[in-house]
Amino acid sequence: MRARCPGAFLHHFIHIPWPHPDAWKVLPPAMREALFNGVLGNDVVAFHSRSYARNFLLCCQELLGLKVDLDRHTVEVGDRTVATRWHPISVNPAELEAAAESPAVVEHERGLAGRRREHLVLRVDRADLSKNILRGFRAYDTLLDDHPELAGTITFLALLQPSREDVAEYVDYMEKIRTLVDDVNRKHGTDGLLPIELNLDGDFDQVVAAYKLFDVLVVNAVFDGMNLVAKESVLVNERDGVLALSENTGAFEELGEHAVTLHPCDIQQQADALFTALTMDREERRERLRACAAIVRENDIAKWLDEQLRDVRRFSERG
Repeated sequence: MRARCPGAFLHHFIHIPWPHPDAWKVLPPAMREALFNGVLGNDVVAFHSRSYARNFLLCCQELLGLKVDLDRHTVEVGDRTVATRWHPISVNPAELEAAAESPAVVEHERGLAGRRREHLVLRVDRADLSKNILRGFRAYDTLLDDHPELAGTITFLALLQPSREDVAEYVDYMEKIRTLVDDVNRKHGTDGLLPIELNLDGDFDQVVAAYKLFDVLVVNAVFDGMNLVAKESVLVNERDGVLALSENTGAFEELGEHAVTLHPCDIQQQADALFTALTMDREERRERLRACAAIVRENDIAKWLDEQLRDVRRFSERG
């Protein structure tokens, strides 16, 4: 595009995490350099978080030998200056809040309220390997081992959407999830009591109903560009729910201060964090949830788009 239309203004948004320079060394130089040079054909390259943008610049400096200005967030490519920006994608609060009051959601809410126990722990994910679902269930197993007094008081509702079912590794991952859920349920369950309720329907009305009722939401991804579940859930929750959030999600940059932090590769830490969230004082829970919701309402999807359009105007006028 740059070669054919040298005068065009090009803006590109990257939704996935951008790793640090050493991670790129798993690729042959010719391959990674072709990828970077392609991306650097743009005038502005945008990411979800400041850390991803910084990683990109460090890659340009260390892997391509380009001149980088970390204060101005730019990289020199020949006679061109490429700018990096970060804009965390978000949701439409008004649409989600309206959906939460729909008859279908209210019906699911009644059903869930009738069968849940004292505490509702929730996770909502695609069944992707990066979502770290197995470690999340192992952390829950560890929590029940460490705190037998919680036995019979928790419903762990896992609303998962099967993903890439034509890829063998993903089929195998889904089978491992089912097997682990069965193991935890046999170990900690009793007649009529399942510690984990696994649902693969992918019904969004059911998801929103669960958002309204959770006490703890688990997002323990190994890495995630943003994770909109974290943002959607805090907008409509009605139980002063606690967000338990992986430090390796893009959402952590905005919401981490008000969440319980999860270290995604440390099962014991995740178990301890779940216990902290479940036993947290009600007023602290309320303050954390309100702070998260306020951030999401302020930084909504319209702001995400508006700020990028502002970048287009700013940097195109500069040229």
